[in-house]
Amino acid sequence: MLRLYDTRHRRVEPVLPQGARSMRVYGCGPAAGRVTSLGDLRAGLLADLVRRVVERRGVRVVRCLGLTDLGRPPAGHGTEGRGRRDAFEAEALALNIHPPQHSPEVSETVGPVIEMIARLVERGHAYPASDGSVLFDATSFPSYGELSGNRPERLRPRAGEAGPRKRHPADWVLWRPTEEEPAWRAPWGRGVPGRHIGCSAMALRSLGERIDLHVGGIDLCFPHHENERAQSDAVTGHEVVAHWAHSGHLLFDGHELDGRAGGAPALGEVTRAGLDPLAVRLALLEHRHRGRLDLTWQALRVADATLRRWRSRVAGWAEAPSRPMPSGPVSAIEDAFDDDLDTPLALRLLRGLERDEAVAPGARLEAFLHLDRVLGLDLSCGIGRSESLPPGAAELLQRRPRAREAGDWAAADRLRAELADLGVLVRDTPEGQDWSVRPS
Repeated sequence: MLRLYDTRHRRVEPVLPQGARSMRVYGCGPAAGRVTSLGDLRAGLLADLVRRVVERRGVRVVRCLGLTDLGRPPAGHGTEGRGRRDAFEAEALALNIHPPQHSPEVSETVGPVIEMIARLVERGHAYPASDGSVLFDATSFPSYGELSGNRPERLRPRAGEAGPRKRHPADWVLWRPTEEEPAWRAPWGRGVPGRHIGCSAMALRSLGERIDLHVGGIDLCFPHHENERAQSDAVTGHEVVAHWAHSGHLLFDGHELDGRAGGAPALGEVTRAGLDPLAVRLALLEHRHRGRLDLTWQALRVADATLRRWRSRVAGWAEAPSRPMPSGPVSAIEDAFDDDLDTPLALRLLRGLERDEAVAPGARLEAFLHLDRVLGLDLSCGIGRSESLPPGAAELLQRRPRAREAGDWAAADRLRAELADLGVLVRDTPEGQDWSVRPS
């Protein structure tokens, strides 16, 4: 069963008890007023990998992605906000990220938010201020800081945040008064939910009071997830989330990603550059999900070339008779998936299988198609297309690497020429033989 590094527990551990048949996963979507960044997509990929790895064991995953649609300028409310949500969902689909079963927005969860705040006030975890706001009392939650390591006694007021309404610098707003629209009536006056309370309400409403895994980018660990945990646990009286997993910081060409400033190319720019959007997925899979990653255009181009080569390989192998998968390599790759999503190791093993001429083409075909259920790279998309191999080419492509391994360079050159006559262009790379079909 899948084991992940738990941010709160600071260790790799199973994310489900033995014999579990279902799994509840929550994550936060992009904040209001931001365009989707590759960092958002990396966090979405983490949730998708968890789902794919767990479901191959017959476990049903129910995922909720909470969307914060409040906080943008009034001009961005409505049509523009819907357009941003649609764009985010389209980009996630382009990366083969399964859509969540639940995708609520804060604006449609305000009723549960108000009820939740009222219960927190009643239980002594929150207090109204004179200006009509309501704040969470961080000192009322003894384990505050377990997730991020930021204990209340170590926190100091941030610039612009200190004020007479706060009892402690670590306290945060649950309800904020406003004269602007949209706003809602509440016992403390007309206002809107604070930054963090919406996610707690959406998670509890959609998934219940027991959530197996909470995922997200490490940039949200503090204060957002820390505050979310305190709110949810304080209102229920128990630990709501069993495990927390975070994807690492993502940079592009050494620059921090910022959805407002556009510090990295949007997915549309990647496709306009002639690269497959799934090259982004593969480039992310080349690195451990929780590590800091500096992505580059060169890495995306290399991933795109690998993706095209693998699809060509699969299309070529599909011309050969099917054979049973090689159990050893496939089991090793699946073990890597289970071991804290070690996708870099899985891909290295997959490259070894690609080059292993001792494994029949039909067996490699079945293995690649099986493992692609987790990788999500659409490796089968070239099978049966007009640009796949012409008759007789598959056999020549299988014979040529064997000739090179035997040092029979004359035979390898002759086979390359025969393939060229069939319209198949062959080149040798450090990772093995690559080919493409010449346009007719």
